[in-house]
Amino acid sequence: MKDVNTKPTGMNSLGLKFSVVVFIAITVAGLVFAYAVLWLQEQALSEQQLAAVQRTAKNYARQLDTNLDDKEKAAILASQVISRYLAEQTRAGTNIPRPGPDNRVRQQDSFSAAVIPSANLKANTSALFSHSQLLWQQLSPLMLQEFYAFYFVSEQQFFRVAPADLLQQLKPEHDLTTDLYYREATPQNNPAKLPRWTPAYYHPIWQEWVVSIVVPVYIKERFVGVSVADLELTEVTRNSSNIGYWSRHTQTLLFDASGQAISPTIINNSSPVAANTLYPGVAVAEPALRAHIAHILQPTPNGVSPDNNYLFAAAPLKHLNWYAAVYLDKAEVMAALNQFRGRLVIIFIVVAIVLAALLHLISYQFVLKRLNRLAGAVVKLSRGDIQQISLDNKKDEIGQLNRAFTGMSAEISQLVTGLNARIAEKEQAERAARKLSKAVSFSSSGILLTDPHLNIEYLNPFLTDLLGCEERSVVNQPLNMLLADEMAQLSIEITETLHERQHWRGDILLQHQKLPARQFWVSLAIAPIRDDIGNLLNYVCAMQDISFIKQSQKQMEHLAYYDILTGLANRSYFRDQLRKAIAMAHRGYYNFALLYFDLDEFKRINDTLGHDAGDELLKEVARRLTSRLREEDTIARLGGDEFAVILSGIKDRHQASTIAANLQQAFHEPVKLGHHDVAISASIGITVAPEDASEEELLLKHADLAMYEAKARGKNTFHFFSQDLNDAANERLQIENQLREAIRENQFLLYFQPKMDIRTEVITGYETLIRWLRPDNTLVPPVKFIPVAESTGLIVQIGEWIIWEACRFLARQQSRGYDVTLSINLSVRQFNDQDLPLIVERILKRTGVKPRAVIFEITESMLMGDTDAAINQLNQLKRLGVSLSIDDFGTGYSSLSYLKRFPVDELKIDRSFVKDIPQDRNDMNIVAAIIAMAQKMNLRVVAEGVETAQQVEFLRTNGCFEVQGYFYSMPLAEQELSQLNYTINS
Repeated sequence: MKDVNTKPTGMNSLGLKFSVVVFIAITVAGLVFAYAVLWLQEQALSEQQLAAVQRTAKNYARQLDTNLDDKEKAAILASQVISRYLAEQTRAGTNIPRPGPDNRVRQQDSFSAAVIPSANLKANTSALFSHSQLLWQQLSPLMLQEFYAFYFVSEQQFFRVAPADLLQQLKPEHDLTTDLYYREATPQNNPAKLPRWTPAYYHPIWQEWVVSIVVPVYIKERFVGVSVADLELTEVTRNSSNIGYWSRHTQTLLFDASGQAISPTIINNSSPVAANTLYPGVAVAEPALRAHIAHILQPTPNGVSPDNNYLFAAAPLKHLNWYAAVYLDKAEVMAALNQFRGRLVIIFIVVAIVLAALLHLISYQFVLKRLNRLAGAVVKLSRGDIQQISLDNKKDEIGQLNRAFTGMSAEISQLVTGLNARIAEKEQAERAARKLSKAVSFSSSGILLTDPHLNIEYLNPFLTDLLGCEERSVVNQPLNMLLADEMAQLSIEITETLHERQHWRGDILLQHQKLPARQFWVSLAIAPIRDDIGNLLNYVCAMQDISFIKQSQKQMEHLAYYDILTGLANRSYFRDQLRKAIAMAHRGYYNFALLYFDLDEFKRINDTLGHDAGDELLKEVARRLTSRLREEDTIARLGGDEFAVILSGIKDRHQASTIAANLQQAFHEPVKLGHHDVAISASIGITVAPEDASEEELLLKHADLAMYEAKARGKNTFHFFSQDLNDAANERLQIENQLREAIRENQFLLYFQPKMDIRTEVITGYETLIRWLRPDNTLVPPVKFIPVAESTGLIVQIGEWIIWEACRFLARQQSRGYDVTLSINLSVRQFNDQDLPLIVERILKRTGVKPRAVIFEITESMLMGDTDAAINQLNQLKRLGVSLSIDDFGTGYSSLSYLKRFPVDELKIDRSFVKDIPQDRNDMNIVAAIIAMAQKMNLRVVAEGVETAQQVEFLRTNGCFEVQGYFYSMPLAEQELSQLNYTINS
């Protein structure tokens, strides 16, 4: 058959027009898309790099501040040591060097050097030479690890410096009190007596650019001088070039408040500079950088940073009036992106040409050619030439159109047949609808129909009875009018869910229309009704009354989440609410505070008045706390007498402390329990989230630590968590773990301090002192690990080891012919151990020492608890033949009525009474009274802490002839005792 020629030519061809349009569209869209992508990428890269620069600047400033904080703490601690040392050491030194030719007295050792004008050398300043020399031997190794120089300058121009060689740079005519570091600490310039950082300046003595931390030294509120620790300016700025390690283009800059750069070029400048000259800085040569610096120092009102080619960020330093800046050259960051832009444009043009040509070929071959033949067939059909139509029958859209065209007549006949069938189906559907209408009307479930916009069209009788309304009063009303007021937000969720999922199921609270106070729960299911082609016609809502089920669930939840006794939330519900509060804090909605309560002396009330009274007390506490809290706060009883509160929406610690103080006022009034008025108080620990922590277990731990700190501070108070508490707890746990290992590995040593008879200067005995030597050869002082061992019970094992080793030492002394005593300190846990007499008896028999040579030292506080039990324990020890001594006598209870009942042999005068002899007349009278009392009671008396000849002479005069202290010897290891130049009693 011959085809009809209807093919268009030239620009009339749809294929050609389509190809041109496709080419233009792809080219334009590609270029727009490419430039948009590149612009967005450039913006994103700039923002990313700027954020990285800002983080680096903050980290840079934080590193410098952290370093300066550590050094400031070290300087302050050293100054405090100097103040205490100067306040305690008043005895004039004996070995004062002779003045030199320049009328100055000088002294130098390997640790430090000192100088003072000979005219200022008085009794009080001469003591500084000998005493500060010993002090600098202890301080200088530590301070010189952190500082370039560490020195002290007094009002009389006494100058002690470490390292010692720096003294050589001090000129004889130099006036120290005119220097910048000294003026910064004087009362006129520093009335607050606070440590200060000096600005960078040229040091007048060692001629270096430095910054100094100056701490004024006061003794009894009188300014005596200043302790100074110097840092070289090159040391402060040394690591500034290593900050930008994350990018090779990163550059760093330090500048001061005047916009001048802190540059090593001027720091290392060898040209002469006047003493005490403030560091001038270096002008920033780059104008763009100067603009950024000016913006940092004085921001523009609109907050917009200078528009130039640098990504710039700066952060201020806390101590020095400097800023740490980090910046990037934007051109270097964007260089690779600019090269990529040109290549991307060429690629898009080439792709557009190829796609346009390919689409033209495909459109003509598969679409336009066949459409031309179909157009010719339509022309023939319009002429009535139906029999001559011949089209392809491929399985695509055009083939489907061809088949529809050729089968049109057959389809018309089928439509007539189908119309008859649809009429029959409609009649059948109407009969089914009438049956369904009756079923809905007599259903025992609530059935409701709405239009597509959820406006009510029909309610069945069951639902109208349930709601207490008539059908006509709610028809054409929105569905949410049936909901209770508290379900208003849920109606929005229902609408959104129906749009997304086309159905909704859940429990909902309905409102009785005639009785607004009556509400009831129903289980509601909403489903769509659609026509044959899928258009939404209605929604059908089916409801079941579940009020009884909800009431049962509510009762079960109350039993599961609330405390039966107080009605407060229980631990489970509290943890759930705490997790929700943490989640809200993570999203940035608000901060909150967690309070831990523990009633003080609750166990005593429970034990004395009974558990019923304790329960009533807990109920009253719950009522008082609830009355003082807000509705949004959560209060729970965690168990026993422990309560916890979650305070929502806390702005800061001040608000939390205000609420905690208000809660404590709830305990001011006594509680009436039967015939008793009981005073109550509570210790409260407070932690704030997310400031202190953002994890559940950490918050609970922090609140618990803060509560125990409040108890330790005397109870009936509140205390906030701080990192120091956490560090102390971690350190305590670490020490406990290390102590257990030390016991297993036998890492302890015994040191022995001699007891001297001052009449003959003969060693009559020793006091045993424990030392802990770690595997890294560091000694842990007893004051650090003994309290941990005492609280954990490990002191019992350690104490038994001490008795064993001490008795072995005493056995070795006796085998050498020495008749000496050995004092052993007993801890509280050890003294209260019922097995102590048996352990001592076994050790005495195994070692073979003479029991009379063993002296057990106990403190007064150990005896003042259960005195009858203490006397029984002392009598059992006395039956073994050992001696008993009361240590630190006079610092505890000092009850003479108890003292006469205790079978003790010796009193030890505490070092706190001895150290201020002969300066403190009260201490002298107390010591003389103790000696006289001990002599009257036929008790030996020993003075400890003896460090001066005046103290020895006073004790000899008052009849105390047995002493121990640094005047004769510090505690020594056994192998070092042979080096003592004293005779041992034999």
